[in-house]
Amino acid sequence: MGKLFGTDGARGIANQYPMTPEMAMKIGQAVSYILRKKGHRPRIVIGKDTRLSGYMLESALAAGIASMGGNPYLAGVFPTPGIAFIASDMGADAGIVISASHNPYQDNGIKIFSGKGHKLSDKEEAAIEGLLLDGGLSAKTPPSKEMGRVYHMTDVRDKYIAFLKKTFPSEVSIKGMKIVMDTANGATCEVAPIAFTELGAHVDVIHNNPDGININDNCGSQHTEDLQKRVLETGADIGLAFDGDGDRLVAVDEKGKKITGDQILLVCAKILKDRGELANNTIVSTVMSNIGMLLACKEYGITHFASQVGDRNVYEDMRRLGAVVGGEDSGHLIFFNHHTTGDGILAAIQLIAAMIREDKPLSELAMMMDMYPQKLLNVEVKSKPEISTLARVTEVIKQVERNLGDQGRVLVRYSGTENLCRVMVEGPTDDLVEKYCKQIADEIKTALT
Repeated sequence: MGKLFGTDGARGIANQYPMTPEMAMKIGQAVSYILRKKGHRPRIVIGKDTRLSGYMLESALAAGIASMGGNPYLAGVFPTPGIAFIASDMGADAGIVISASHNPYQDNGIKIFSGKGHKLSDKEEAAIEGLLLDGGLSAKTPPSKEMGRVYHMTDVRDKYIAFLKKTFPSEVSIKGMKIVMDTANGATCEVAPIAFTELGAHVDVIHNNPDGININDNCGSQHTEDLQKRVLETGADIGLAFDGDGDRLVAVDEKGKKITGDQILLVCAKILKDRGELANNTIVSTVMSNIGMLLACKEYGITHFASQVGDRNVYEDMRRLGAVVGGEDSGHLIFFNHHTTGDGILAAIQLIAAMIREDKPLSELAMMMDMYPQKLLNVEVKSKPEISTLARVTEVIKQVERNLGDQGRVLVRYSGTENLCRVMVEGPTDDLVEKYCKQIADEIKTALT
C-alpha cells in the first residue's frame, strides 16, 4: 500500500493528518485532475455518513474538485454502496464516500469509486498519491473561467431504493414479515427502513437518531446486543444490523442468535446452487472465514476460494473466477448479479428472499454451517514490521499451530486501516482458542508496544 491509502481508502482521526480539510481538498484536486480531459468536465458524486466531521471534509473535497475544473455532485448522507450505484447510474466519472465505516465517530475516511461503481485498484490509488505527494497540484489548476461548480442532488434516495427493491425476486412476497433493524445511527438511517417498508414488511427500527457522534456507538453490526434483545421482545422474524456506512450486514435469527457474514454467505450460496444460479459453482470468502465455511462448502459440493482480507480483494477474485457470491465474515457481502460492491441492505434483501423461498426460519438455515469457536484480539502497535521477523512471535505461532493440528488454525495480520495487529485463532473449544489467542497477543504486545 502507499503512504495514504490503506485497504479501504484513506482513514484517520478527523482534523489530524490525513483527515484534514487541507488533505481532503488536495484529494479532490488530484481526482479531478486525473479525470479531466480536453473538452470534458469530470462529474464526481460525493456522499457521506452521519459523522460530524463529514461536513468539513465534504466541503473541502468539493472545493478541491471544483478548483481543478470538475463538478462535484453532493448526495448528502448516503450509504457507501448507494454512492457506487448512483455514480454508475448517472454515468459520472467517479464517486467519493466520506466515511470510516464501523469505526467510532472521531475517525473518518475517504474512499473512491470509479464511474462504473468499482473501488479503485492499487495502481489507480498510487497515481492519486503521486499527485498528492509531489507537491505540484497548485501549478496544475486551470484558469478561473474553467473552474467547476457544486451541485446538490435531490433524487438519489428514491433511485437507490428503486434499485434495491428490484433485486428482490418477483415470485415471492415479503409482506407481513416482522423485521427489526439497527441502522447504527449511520448512513442507512433513511434508506433501509423505507426500502423494507415499501417491500411490504413490518419494520421496527432502533439506533436511528444520528447526532454526529453516536454513529456505531454500542450499536450496528459491531454491537448486536440491543438488536438481539429487541428481536426476542417483539417476536420478530429477523434482525438486521448495518454498520455506519451501510456496506456491512450482520443478522439475528428469530431466537435472538447472531448470524455472521460467513453464515449469510453460505446460506445464500447454497440456495443459489440448488436453483442452478451459482455461477461456476464457486464462492469467494477470505482467509479470515471460519473453518466451518470450508467444511460446509466441501459437504455441499461448492468450490471455495480464500481471498486476502478486504472486500476489494474479494471483488477482484470474484471477477477473475466468474463467481457471483462472495464476501467477508464481517458482513461485507457482494452479490455480483446485482451490484459491484458490498451492500448491507441488498444482502439483507437476498437473505430474506432465501428464507422465504425455503420457507424456513433463519435459525434453521444457519445450521447449514457449523461455526468453530473463534477468538479475535486486536493489539495496538506502534509499528508494523513483517511478522516473520519477530522471532519470539513466530515461535509461539508455530507452537500453537502444532498443538491445534487439523482441528484449528491461526491467522495473524496487521489492519490496513488502523494501527492494530489482528490475532485470530480457531479451534475445537472456546477455552483453547481463548488461551492460544491471548498467548500470541501477549507476545505481540511485548514485541511491538
